[in-house]
Amino acid sequence: MDFVEKLRLEEVMQELVTVLTSYGLDVLGAIVILIIGNIVSKRVPKTVTNLLTKKNVDQTVVNFLGSMVRMLILTFTLLLVLAQFGVQTASLIAVLGAAGLAVGLALQGTLSNVAGGVMLLFFRPLKVGDFVEAAGQAGTVRSVNLFTTELSTGDNVQIILPNSSVWGGAIKNYSFHKTRRVDLVMGIAYEDDMDKAIETMQSLIASDSRAHAEPAPMIAVSELADSSVNFTVRIWCDSGDYWPLKFDMIKGMKEAFDKAGISIPFPQQVVHVIKE
Repeated sequence: MDFVEKLRLEEVMQELVTVLTSYGLDVLGAIVILIIGNIVSKRVPKTVTNLLTKKNVDQTVVNFLGSMVRMLILTFTLLLVLAQFGVQTASLIAVLGAAGLAVGLALQGTLSNVAGGVMLLFFRPLKVGDFVEAAGQAGTVRSVNLFTTELSTGDNVQIILPNSSVWGGAIKNYSFHKTRRVDLVMGIAYEDDMDKAIETMQSLIASDSRAHAEPAPMIAVSELADSSVNFTVRIWCDSGDYWPLKFDMIKGMKEAFDKAGISIPFPQQVVHVIKE
């Protein structure tokens, strides 16, 4: 190695020592801040959610606030790291505020999801555990986060919806009220006794403890159809009993009609053949 190369190597080493001396502590401090910030961003939201859960706060609110706290801690950590390198955070915030307008215009969809999440949290048209129809999808609400709402279908398929589409459309909440009404249409043959059919259905409904006495069940002749006399049957029950009661009533009425000698006709046509 000649003299020139040695001189260059010494200059590089001296520059490296200068950089390490000047910025080494800053880099080390930034790494420590990142590590601490990452730990705090995981533990503090968890502590907040546990505390709110113990206070019996709605789980939807708990999850949303947990996400907000984590985002705030990560943002504060980033500002501390930049300040460690001498960046004027006040000026940076001003610059970010100006740039935020442009970014906001470019990310209108993302920001609308945040706004939608806030509106869902504030007005609470749904909560964790409710069975809902929203944005063309149906399922049980698992979580409402900063950007998305998570549903789980009856066959355990995960559906993730943007908050803006959930808030921006119609929401059917099947769990909102404690009671629901089961609507059935039962048909009998024209030659069967209508009063006997009504008594048979009333007896079956009264024998089921899931059917509410108030409001009273309703059975009425609603249609003289092509091949049957149709009854509209309306039964009130607890929301959680809706599907089991509906399925059992359909099966039970068929069996009760069979025992009472009442037939349930199937669609049929009478064809007249004209011979010349």
